[in-house]
Amino acid sequence: MIVYIRVFDGGVKKGDSVKLIAGKQSFNPIEVGVFTPEQKPTESLRAGEIGYIVTGIKSPGIAHVGDTITGTTHPIPALMGYERPRPVVWASVFPESQPARQSFGAGGDDFNQLRQALERLRLSDSSFSSEEEASGLLGRGFRCGFLGMLHLEIVTERLRREFGLSLIVTTPSITYEVLTKRGKRETVYSAAKFPDYNDIAEVYEPMVEARIITPTEYLPALMPLLYSREAEVRATENFGEKRNLVTLLMPLRELMRGFFDEIKSISSGFASLSYRIVELRKADVVKLELLVAEEVVPAFSRIVSRKRVPHEAEAAVEKLHGILPRQLFACKVQGRALGRIISSRTVRAMAKDVTGYLYGGDRTRKMKLWQQQKAGKQRLKEQGVGRVRIPHEVFVKMVQG
Repeated sequence: MIVYIRVFDGGVKKGDSVKLIAGKQSFNPIEVGVFTPEQKPTESLRAGEIGYIVTGIKSPGIAHVGDTITGTTHPIPALMGYERPRPVVWASVFPESQPARQSFGAGGDDFNQLRQALERLRLSDSSFSSEEEASGLLGRGFRCGFLGMLHLEIVTERLRREFGLSLIVTTPSITYEVLTKRGKRETVYSAAKFPDYNDIAEVYEPMVEARIITPTEYLPALMPLLYSREAEVRATENFGEKRNLVTLLMPLRELMRGFFDEIKSISSGFASLSYRIVELRKADVVKLELLVAEEVVPAFSRIVSRKRVPHEAEAAVEKLHGILPRQLFACKVQGRALGRIISSRTVRAMAKDVTGYLYGGDRTRKMKLWQQQKAGKQRLKEQGVGRVRIPHEVFVKMVQG
């Protein structure tokens, strides 16, 4: 691991005993040098110089941008201003079933290739976090935290381009602060782990201050969109050549829900958007769950605004109903929130013509076969043998919108 440094005081040379304060790791530099612009080894680095240190540390994730390096003999406190990055957007990353497009690593399956890629990527970008997780439908993957939507796009694109990986990235979610009725405060970054409706006292979500620059003629069409996204317009300013600056406050979850794409569509591509996270505010949100054959599918859970529950439930159920393969027995696809079923559709059973070989005669012969077929499907359902199995392709279509 090579770290780039600026020396504020003292100096460092090859073989010195130094340590990373935040990383809590001591090491002896193998090489120190400057940039010319290539790396050029030197005897030492002194105050006011900028250069690099070859640390000899082989574990990724120990060094972080902004950390302070000090001597172990006479250590000093860390320089002011360093904070560990706090992820605000979370998404699960899984390798696709097919092999990676390019050869990467010394053998192993796609999961091991993804693990190695994340470790290598962390050397140059320590601001994202990852932890292993498992999905019954997609297998093993990683739950990753990012600084924002742009950061998510950059990291996943680097994984695809630099390491040749084919990835499945789930619908991103944000971090919520949940206060339960027992007085416990929890940080929740996954809809599947969101507490039950009856256990929640208050929910807090991150808010963003956004700035939109748009031509004046698109402003009337933009305002209804801001209202529908729970945005609070703070100020509007008109400046040169019929352009307007709109400053607003809105929930981060609404910003993630295709907000930028809608702005570009309304403004014919002329509007621009920038934002920063400013505070936590009390939120009126609930967990929406999808049930298949009366069983919750955790991977399809999501956090939505209370006022959008009917629309979101209807849209999600309709989509799943349209792509879920028919089973040997009829099964329901339901959307549940606030402790009740909001939307429901029934996937019809596969119809096999059990009377196709009969001809003529009394109709009661056909009715008897139909009743036997119906009873057989009911037995499958009651014994659990006929449990619905959701194909991999259905899951991918749902999580990728």
